[in-house]
Amino acid sequence: MAKENTSNTWLFLGPEIGEKDEAVKAIKQGISGPAGSGLAGGGLSNIELEEHVYYGGETAMSQVVSEMQNGALFSDRRLFFIKAAEGIKKKEDQTLLASYIASPSDDTYLILLSEESSISKVIENKIPSTHRRVFWELLDSRKTQWVSSFFQNAGYRIGGEAIETILELVENNTAALKQECSRLLLFCKDSKEISAADAEKWLSHTREENPFILFSRIASGDLERSLESLRILLAAKESPPAIFAALASCFRKLLSYLALKEGGVRDDGEYRKIGVSAPGAKRDYAAAAARYNTAAAETCLALTTEYDFLVRSRSSFPEHIVLDSYVLKLFAAARS
Repeated sequence: MAKENTSNTWLFLGPEIGEKDEAVKAIKQGISGPAGSGLAGGGLSNIELEEHVYYGGETAMSQVVSEMQNGALFSDRRLFFIKAAEGIKKKEDQTLLASYIASPSDDTYLILLSEESSISKVIENKIPSTHRRVFWELLDSRKTQWVSSFFQNAGYRIGGEAIETILELVENNTAALKQECSRLLLFCKDSKEISAADAEKWLSHTREENPFILFSRIASGDLERSLESLRILLAAKESPPAIFAALASCFRKLLSYLALKEGGVRDDGEYRKIGVSAPGAKRDYAAAAARYNTAAAETCLALTTEYDFLVRSRSSFPEHIVLDSYVLKLFAAARS
């Protein structure tokens, strides 16, 4: 049975993974929580939630919509995710999904996710504004406050230099910060104080497993170490979509950085707004700007989207070959 109601569809955009995950978690708790609480209600004491995950542009939209329209058989409620929703490019697919969102199944919930700041307006406009949110990367002031609060709440002392070191070594999202700061607590549990030396000692050895360090290698023009970093990431079971998402974020930031540079902007505050303020970040983006102009950076971003889709489409080529090819093309895109 369908109803004219869009309150069971959400659109979460932007690169801030941690806060986005928390928003998704809250929705899941509301759907599957105790009777009469949150979104669930309806007198169900133990709601069983069935989850399905798709990627935009990968599975035929007719199949996705058909599955959402078919009622749940073995669970009380169903939650569908369409990740990389910006990949829904075909007009007929956009129209089909928008039509479903306007009249969804009673027992089915839908969350659309994207690292971008917007998707097809045909789809967006069918989702109420209260259910749409863009999760931007944290500004420096918020990142500093987040790290400081994390350690203070855990009963640890931490100074500004240590916080800056952590922010330079860890990806720019709260999910990565929480993971690495939690691990740092284990290493420093006896001292109850986090120093810059502690952060450098215990976090720097994992930098090769960080997609943002892969970008650092690419920015510096070191092909051999870029390929080495990529192999380490894959050996550490880092998913290719996560690698592409991180690099896409870097190339978008590079475009912002280039726009400021080409505009003659010298104010550090403006660079801080786009997340380029730590010494390591300044070094990386200055190096990248020396190798890539705006057109080249746009080419790199397009290549990232192209190869992300190729991996998600389950190419017959091994993942490491696909990613090696991707990195080689990034280097070929650099200006001479």
